[in-house]
Amino acid sequence: MADISRKGSAQWSGDLMKGAGTVSTESGTLQGAQYSFKTRFENGSGTNPEELLAAAHAGCFSMQLSAMLAGDGHPPESVQTEATCEMVRSGPGFKISTMRLKVTGKVEGLDQAGFDDYVARAAELCPLSGIMKGNVEIVHEATLL
Repeated sequence: MADISRKGSAQWSGDLMKGAGTVSTESGTLQGAQYSFKTRFENGSGTNPEELLAAAHAGCFSMQLSAMLAGDGHPPESVQTEATCEMVRSGPGFKISTMRLKVTGKVEGLDQAGFDDYVARAAELCPLSGIMKGNVEIVHEATLL
């Protein structure tokens, strides 16, 4: 049995090009958020799976890094992660190829090399990084303020 279980759902109506759907989360934070071909492959209004994955990865990574820093006596004033999910054409469809994480931290008592080390170690422990490992290139850029 799982220690933690979270749910999300999606509904889609119609074909790929003209259809549309909604995504929701169990918590209600997303409730019927619209997505479509245009929001995914063009720049339409609404969300898409890739930006949701990027946001989830950024949140997970920031929490992992913050926990590690605080656990070692370096509680961060702030950690911000901007994730960019990149897709490339692959055969008849697309594949998520790269997740770029731009991590910025404000942490007393660390230099840039120390922060780089924490970011590298957080990359090994972050649960969402773990599910992508070996399938998606994950690139980290770390900046200590």
